[in-house]
Amino acid sequence: MMQSIEDLVTVKHSKRAKRVALRLDPTSHCINLVVPQRMSVKRAMDFARNHEDWVIKTLEGLSPPIPFTHGTTIPVFGDEVFLEIEINKTIKRTRLTQHDDRLHVLTYMDDPTNRITTHLKKIAHAGLADIASDKAEQIGKHIADVTIRDTKSRWGSCSHDGKITFSWRLMFAPYNAIDYVVAHEVAHLIHMDHSREFWDACESLCSDYKNGKRWMKENGNKLMRYGAKAH
Repeated sequence: MMQSIEDLVTVKHSKRAKRVALRLDPTSHCINLVVPQRMSVKRAMDFARNHEDWVIKTLEGLSPPIPFTHGTTIPVFGDEVFLEIEINKTIKRTRLTQHDDRLHVLTYMDDPTNRITTHLKKIAHAGLADIASDKAEQIGKHIADVTIRDTKSRWGSCSHDGKITFSWRLMFAPYNAIDYVVAHEVAHLIHMDHSREFWDACESLCSDYKNGKRWMKENGNKLMRYGAKAH
C-alpha cells in the first residue's frame, strides 16, 4: 500500500521559521515538515502534498542506514573495523576494547549504540585534532582548540580566535575527503573568507584536493547513515 504524505513527513513546529519548508534530516533518514507558529498543520500538509514527488524521490535516494550492530563493518579513518557485540546481562558496565580491525563491545544493553558512538567520537577527536595540528604547523599557525560535534549541515568551522569544530562523522569518509575538510578549516586560520588566496592555501594543504573535495560534495550526506537505526 502506498504511504500517504502524513506518513512520509515529520511535523516540526517552529517559532523562528517564517515560512513552511520541507527539510531532509539525513541523520534520522526522514523529511521534516517545518511549520511556522501561526500556520495550521492542515495548510502545511497541503504544501507537503504539492511537493509529494520531491519527498518520495528524496527518501528513495537516501542510502540505507548502517546501524551499530553485531557483524557490521565500519570505516574508521580509512580502515575497516568489525563490530563484535557480546551481550551479557550479568554485567553492570559496558566495556569497549579495540583490537586492530575489531571493536569488541561487552555489554548488558540490548542496544549499545550510544556507548559505541561515545567511543568513536573520542577516536574522531584524537584523529582529526592530530591532522589539523600537523597542517597548522605547516603554515606556522596555532589551533586554540578542536571540538567534535554532531552537526547536520556543516562538516567543519573555524572561528576568528583559532577554534576549530569538526563533525565526528568525518571519520567514516575516505582519507582524502577527511584531509580536504581539515585543510579547508585550517586554511581559515590565515584567510577567514573564500577568496582565491584561501582556496590556494587549502589546496596546498591537501594531499588530494580535487578528489577529496569532489567526494565530500557528492557523498557527504552518506556519512549520516552510520549509527542510524534501521526503520
